[in-house]
Amino acid sequence: MSTESLEWFKSSYSGDEGGQCVEVATTAHTIHIRDSKNPADTGPTLQVTPSAWAAFTASR
Repeated sequence: MSTESLEWFKSSYSGDEGGQCVEVATTAHTIHIRDSKNPADTGPTLQVTPSAWAAFTASR
């Protein structure tokens, strides 16, 4: 799936200071994560399963 068609949102853990934001887009089988400083479709993304994302966010 192209990341261009995803609906990205800023993480609630990202502050308003600028420059340190994480954006997330979800699908049924994949959580896509990227740095908001490089939002272009060609920028790097990290993809994890929903269960891995849930474990990560629960461990905070």
